Amino acid sequence: MHKQVVVIGGGVGGLTAGALLAKHDYEVTVLEASREWGGCAGKFQRHLYTFPVGATLGMGFEHGGIHERIGMYLGLEIEKVSLEKIMKVHLPHRTLIYYQDRYQHISYLQKQFPHKAKNIRSFYENVFRIAKEIRKLMQSLPVLPPLTVGEWSRLVSSLNFGSLKLLPYFHQSFSYLLKKHSLLDEADFLHFVDGQLIDSMQTTSENCSMLIGCLALDIYHEGAFYMNGGLYKVAEALQKSIKANGGKTTLGRKVVKIERDNDGWIVHDHRGNRYRASDVVCNAPVQSLKSLLHDEDYQHIHKRAKEKSELPQWGTFSMYFAIDERDLPQKVELFQQVLQSEQGEMTEGNHLFISVSHPDDRFRAPEGKRTITASTHIDLSKWSNKEAYDLQKQVLEKKMVAGIKTIIPSIEKAEHQISGAPKAWERFTSRPNGGVGGFPQTLDHVLFNSISHRSGLQGLWLCGDTVFPGAGTIGVSVSGYHVFQSITSHRHTLP
Repeated sequence: MHKQVVVIGGGVGGLTAGALLAKHDYEVTVLEASREWGGCAGKFQRHLYTFPVGATLGMGFEHGGIHERIGMYLGLEIEKVSLEKIMKVHLPHRTLIYYQDRYQHISYLQKQFPHKAKNIRSFYENVFRIAKEIRKLMQSLPVLPPLTVGEWSRLVSSLNFGSLKLLPYFHQSFSYLLKKHSLLDEADFLHFVDGQLIDSMQTTSENCSMLIGCLALDIYHEGAFYMNGGLYKVAEALQKSIKANGGKTTLGRKVVKIERDNDGWIVHDHRGNRYRASDVVCNAPVQSLKSLLHDEDYQHIHKRAKEKSELPQWGTFSMYFAIDERDLPQKVELFQQVLQSEQGEMTEGNHLFISVSHPDDRFRAPEGKRTITASTHIDLSKWSNKEAYDLQKQVLEKKMVAGIKTIIPSIEKAEHQISGAPKAWERFTSRPNGGVGGFPQTLDHVLFNSISHRSGLQGLWLCGDTVFPGAGTIGVSVSGYHVFQSITSHRHTLP
């Protein structure tokens, strides 16, 4: 008889591991604390409207992308629309467009910065070369950091001659590349690049890993998609796949304790139910492990995971609107960034990522209506004071609305205006202190400095945005795949 696996958390990472295991006849049980699937890529509803709570721009669905590979393997069908223009980026004194086609993108930016045209071309060609080599290396989805002989062997076998070209950049931040091409002093271009990095890497060029930063900028050009409904549709498709293959998936079941017994593990939920398992897949952040495990078991967790679980995380402040289509500008872009700071500051409302629902997306809004999601990065330490919390929320709401008004002047006519502050994220997604997005992709946290999916305890596996390779639905899907591979002893691989 196959092993019994309990997955804690119905986010995309846990559901990916669960769906792959269920396809191969493992007895899978998924326990999700909230009433929705998807975690930080989930949704909530207000009256006639459905709002994606977090991630809205889809990547990894292109040919060879992780979502495409997993979707084909499991037979999933997910509606998506490829974007020729990925987004508009509004700087204080100009607006720039991010094109999906690489060379259209370069040509356009050269025209915007004619005195730096050669620099911009050489910069992007450098970015694309580096990203191409990284993609070759990652095609077999090797595990980092490798902890077993098998993981080291698979990593070494994925290396090729081109991989050697990456070595000089291994310990460089992304600003090295900007400096190399004499673009550090071009403020608008620097802020344009930083806007992309903060959104996907949780940090800017000064501290972002150069290798991972190149991959982050390049991936937009591999394929960027509008997802009908939202990225929660990926989570729902994975959940249905688990059910179709005999697994059990339950909402409203918050796990409060994981303990070992002679035959494996016992998982306890808040209602007093007990679930026996040979393997437990923990799709909660590593910051949750201390409260879930007995002290004796927690001491056996890998040192790096324990150390990083004590580090501060970024948070996000989100706002959600429902608006009449007639109150939107004509041909409004579906994805936009607004950078409000002359100095290029990217947190606390100075950088906004805004997504508007497609006019034909009936999953999100009735005909003639649209939804809008806006978010900004915040420093959670500024939100720890209870007395200042409500004031901070009011100040940030006003600042974000002011930023949104620069591109949607009638935003104050919205039928609904809903805010998602740290306590809301903590309550609805069970993220400790409301931290989302994992760790910033700085040199201290990426590649060999990542947290492994191996917890250090036999049969307890980690996935999600706090372990390798990091945040976003691409990252968590890869971590879920690594867990699947390890539980099945690498007997099954993606095509």
